[in-house]
Amino acid sequence: MLDRAGETGEPAVRVWTPHRQVAFGRREASEAGYDRAVTAARDHGFEPVERSVGGRAVAYTGSTVAFAHAVPVANPRTGLGDRYDAAVGRLRRALATLGVDAVPGEPPDSFCPGSHSLQCGGKLVGVAQRVRTDAALVAGCVVVDDRETFAEVLTAVYDALDQPFDPDSVGSVAAAGGPSDPDRVVAAVRREFTRNGHT
Repeated sequence: MLDRAGETGEPAVRVWTPHRQVAFGRREASEAGYDRAVTAARDHGFEPVERSVGGRAVAYTGSTVAFAHAVPVANPRTGLGDRYDAAVGRLRRALATLGVDAVPGEPPDSFCPGSHSLQCGGKLVGVAQRVRTDAALVAGCVVVDDRETFAEVLTAVYDALDQPFDPDSVGSVAAAGGPSDPDRVVAAVRREFTRNGHT
């Protein structure tokens, strides 16, 4: 997607539910506790993978929704904040259509900590970004259900990485009063990222 957006100048979006896995950020692979973290993920029944965007480890339980928005860029030194703000706005509107009033921010010691997050009774959404000279990828996850499973595996993973993590900081769409069906969340997120023909 990122290659195609850079080559063609056309944006693209994908929203899906990945198989059960823990996706590690690129910098974690070089940290002292990485091998222990990989083992911890496997011990909990999660496949360890490395993702291309930044941020710390996130879990996909089978109900967790992933999104990726690839857009062409004219200048890689500008637009970073605007792309983050646009994505957070779209995700917030998508969740609102599902009955979840998520607000920007996150509790302390959240998974994949970052300022571009949404919360409602805990962190629901994390967003990361990768920028190249010709295109940018804004991507992240939405915790739909299974927040206990999500928190359990990340407790072990973050402990191995010697990173702070509070399992009570994890929220979910279902716990916030929205649907537990990830397909409904996929549809809502995709609709917002493709609204009015714009991706």
